[in-house]
Amino acid sequence: MRPLSLTVPALALAALTAACNRGTPTAQDRAATLVTAVTSVHADADASSLSNFVAHITGAGEVPPRDTRGVGELKLQLSPDGNTLEYHLISSNIRNVVASHIHLAPTGVNGPIVVFLFGSVPPGGGRTDGVLASGKITAANLIGPLLGRPLSDLIAAIRADTAYVNVHTNDGVPPINTGAGDFPGGEIRGQVRTIGPKP
Repeated sequence: MRPLSLTVPALALAALTAACNRGTPTAQDRAATLVTAVTSVHADADASSLSNFVAHITGAGEVPPRDTRGVGELKLQLSPDGNTLEYHLISSNIRNVVASHIHLAPTGVNGPIVVFLFGSVPPGGGRTDGVLASGKITAANLIGPLLGRPLSDLIAAIRADTAYVNVHTNDGVPPINTGAGDFPGGEIRGQVRTIGPKP
C-alpha cells in the first residue's frame, strides 16, 4: 500500500502542474483534475486488489444455525480478464456431503442457488476431510437468477456481500434434519468475502 499512497499525490501534483502550464486554471479546474487523478489511481488499485475471495464455512452461519463440528473454506481467484473464477472447496469433520453451491443472499437470509460447486451425489457418503471440490466457474455455469448473465454479476454480488456458499448433507435415512450429517437444506455456510491479492 505504501507505493499507492506516494503515487496518488505525485499524480495529482503532475496533473495540477499540467493544468497550470496551459494558462491560469480556476479552482474548479484544479478540483476536477485532482478528483480525476485520485479516482483513476483508486480504480486501478481496486481492480488489482479485489480479485481474491474467501468464505469460512460453519454451522453457525446457517439459517437456522446447525449444531455441527463440520467446517470448511472456499477460496476463489478471478482471472485477469474477469471471465473465470478458479475455486477450491475444503471441508473437515463433516459427513454425508451431497452438494455444495453458491447462493445469492446477505448474511442471515436464505437465497437461490446460482452455481454448483460440488454434487449432487447419493446420500450417506460418510466422512469428508480435505478438498471437496475444485474447478473453474464461467458465465456458462451460472444458473437461477444469474442464468444467461455475465460472470461479472456474480462478482458484483460477492463484492456487495450478498453471496454465500452452502454445504448440504443427507444420511439417506428418514426423517431429515436429525443432526450432523443430515441437513439437506445446509449444514455449514459462509458469506464469500473479498480479500487482497496473493503475495
